[in-house]
Amino acid sequence: MPLILLFAAFVVTFLVTRGITRLIRSGKGPFKDNVTDSGVHVHHAVPGLILLLVGSVVTTGAATPAIRCLGGIAVGVGASLVLDEFALILHLEDVYWANEGRASVQTVALATVCLALAVLGFAPVTGADFEGGPVVVIVAVVVLAVFLWLSWICAMKGKYRVVLFGIFLPVVTVAGAIRLARPGSPWFVKRYAGGSRKQRVAIERAARSDQIWGRRWLRFADAIAGAPTQPVEVSPPAGDVRER
Repeated sequence: MPLILLFAAFVVTFLVTRGITRLIRSGKGPFKDNVTDSGVHVHHAVPGLILLLVGSVVTTGAATPAIRCLGGIAVGVGASLVLDEFALILHLEDVYWANEGRASVQTVALATVCLALAVLGFAPVTGADFEGGPVVVIVAVVVLAVFLWLSWICAMKGKYRVVLFGIFLPVVTVAGAIRLARPGSPWFVKRYAGGSRKQRVAIERAARSDQIWGRRWLRFADAIAGAPTQPVEVSPPAGDVRER
């Protein structure tokens, strides 16, 4: 139950937060004047971090289920507030409505999927995997080592989402390790050099995938979280052309 409440609080908090920030962006709603007299704006990652820490301590140390549920809610709300401003923390500047701000939406989406898989019971390792005698423990350790090796290959191939999803669905890790690397990844640079067939196929496959799924993802993310502000290109007045 604490995990279910954590997941629900995480999703609801993100939707509510994005709704409020979009109202602030358009100059509407009760939160449009969210700057103090001193000119300091407290980003919602600050209370989110406090809730995340308090909720973690409460959930870890609580003895009663009710308190653990409250701690789970605090963790969900706090994690959502922090990850909603992940791009600001990553770039150390306010890029919330810039193109770089889309990293926050991607991070929240990945975290949501992982939490959903955890709620559904997809646990990578459980205590039961190491019960049943020395032979079972040895087999479990070997399987875990192979899984970590395949995860490392996926990371070297630039498939970081596969590494994350593979924690809950190991078959995803196996497929990612077999398939070609992403262009620009360490594996691609070291092993697909000299205009080889793998290099050409990897570039074509990545471009085709990004064109199809990348645009769909951006439309979906912008519909929920709001489209970033695009820079406006100002054309020079007619006749104002200088030779260089």
